[in-house]
Amino acid sequence: MAKGFNKMPAIGGQAGMMAQLQKLQRQIEEAQEKLKTETVTATAGGGAIKVTMTGDQRCTGVEIDADFLKEADAEMLQDMLLTAVNLALDKSRELQEKMMGPLAGGLPF
Repeated sequence: MAKGFNKMPAIGGQAGMMAQLQKLQRQIEEAQEKLKTETVTATAGGGAIKVTMTGDQRCTGVEIDADFLKEADAEMLQDMLLTAVNLALDKSRELQEKMMGPLAGGLPF
């Protein structure tokens, strides 16, 4: 056998890596579950329209001020709803990145 040649794989290293991956997987699953319950809210039209969304991008609420409906036409309402939904999506994605981003840094690759 040549000097420095080792036929046995570094099992300890692989087992350690597997344990680390399993721990990371649990952390990711926990973060995903938490994202389902965390919410963000966005408003449009000076607060006339409010959209609430979870961290996993599920819309859980839309509120429209009754006074706004008296003054708004259909096109204005559609624009304000679209704005509020997109803002809520952006906030939800930011929350997701905040919670999941550090976990991606823990990957042993």
